[in-house]
Amino acid sequence: MDTLSYKTISANKATVNKEWVLVDAEGQTLGRMASKVAKLLRGKYKPNFTPHVDCGDNVIVINAEKINLTGNKWEAKKYVRYTGYPGGQRITTANQLFEKDPARLVEKSVKGMLPKNKLGAELFRNLKVYVGSEHDQEAQKPKAINLNDLK
Repeated sequence: MDTLSYKTISANKATVNKEWVLVDAEGQTLGRMASKVAKLLRGKYKPNFTPHVDCGDNVIVINAEKINLTGNKWEAKKYVRYTGYPGGQRITTANQLFEKDPARLVEKSVKGMLPKNKLGAELFRNLKVYVGSEHDQEAQKPKAINLNDLK
């Protein structure tokens, strides 16, 4: 009997093809950029995407200090954390966080768009964010990507 057999190919650590990607954050809106970076980290733009495997690329974000926030978000967007002590709730605005460390604002945005499990923590380690146009990953020869070309 002549039958066709199609198998769904599931990626694993041995078969995954990870690359280094360079993203320029200059003039980008924070949330839109972060969602595309999260998709790159996750591997959703690849044809062999597998949900439970780290099949995404290593992403380098430069010029983190040149991102935009629309509307009143510089003052209205709040980051809440809790110290663990009574009355220990601390609130920081996006503007305060940006003044302290612009790279941290981008990291928090991308981390919030990754899965909240061990895989998400592993994916987050593949992200490097730098203030300015210089970065430490020249040896990896990252491929520059225009985020506006991605959906």
